[in-house]
Amino acid sequence: MGVRIIAIDWSGAKKRPGKKIFWAEFRDGRAVRLESGRDRDRTVELLIDSASGADTVVAGLDFAFSCPAWFLRHQQHFDVGAFWDAVGHCGEAWLEDCSAPFWGRRGRKCQIAGEQLFRRTELRAQSATGVRPKSVFQLAGGGHVGTGSLRGMAFLPKLRQSGFAIWPFDRPTRNVLVEIYPRLLTGRVNKSNKQARSDYLSRWDFQSLPAELLQDAASSEDAFDALISAFRMSQHANQLRRLQRATDSEVLLEAEIWAPQGDRASPCLAQ
Repeated sequence: MGVRIIAIDWSGAKKRPGKKIFWAEFRDGRAVRLESGRDRDRTVELLIDSASGADTVVAGLDFAFSCPAWFLRHQQHFDVGAFWDAVGHCGEAWLEDCSAPFWGRRGRKCQIAGEQLFRRTELRAQSATGVRPKSVFQLAGGGHVGTGSLRGMAFLPKLRQSGFAIWPFDRPTRNVLVEIYPRLLTGRVNKSNKQARSDYLSRWDFQSLPAELLQDAASSEDAFDALISAFRMSQHANQLRRLQRATDSEVLLEAEIWAPQGDRASPCLAQ
C-alpha cells in the first residue's frame, strides 16, 4: 500500500474552469502527474475514484473550507457540515446577489472591517509570512478567493460521504483532505512572472523532479502552485499522516489552513 499526495489548484470560474484547475500528484515521494482540463465535477469525481484503491490518499485543496465563525453563527449554523449544506443550496445566490458581508461585484463595497473579514487561520498566516490571504467574503478583484471557495465548499459533503476525512473537522482515516494556501508553501516569489517561476524551479531542491513537469509548472501560475504545493506536502507526508481532529470550537467552525510544522505553528497538528 502506497501514499498518494495530491494538490489541486482550484478555480471558481463559471466558464471553462478546467483551464485553470491543475492536479499535481506524488506517489511514494515521486512526482507522477501535473495536468489540467477537468471541470470541478470531474475533478471531484477523480478525487473520489482515487480514494477507492488500496493507497492512502492525502489531498490539498486550494480554497477556504469555511468562513469566519461569526458568519456561521449569524446564519444559525453551529456545525460546519450544516454550513456546507447551506452553501450547496444558497452559494450561487450569494454569488449572484453579492449582499453583505460579501462584496466586490458590480461595485459592491466592503461593509465590514478588521478581523471580521478573516478567519483566525488567515490572521495567523499573515503574522507568520507578512502576506495576508484574501477574505472569503471578497467575490471579485485581483486574487480573490471567495467565488472559488463557495463553489468548492459545496463539494465537501460529497467528498466526506465518499470516505474522505476532512481536516481539522474529522478524525483522520486512511484518506484525508486538507485546506492549503499555496503562498504558505511557495514562499515569496513573483508567481505572475514566468521568468521568476522558472528561476524558482531551477533551485537545487527541485532538480529531482521530471524536467517536463518543471517545464509545465513554469508555464502558468496555476500549474506552478499545484506542483509546488504537492512537492511540499510530499516532503511532509509523515506530518500529514499524523494529523488529529481539532478540539478548539472556533477551528471546528472556521477550518484551518494546513502548513508544515516548523514553517508555521499549527495548534491542530499532532505533537
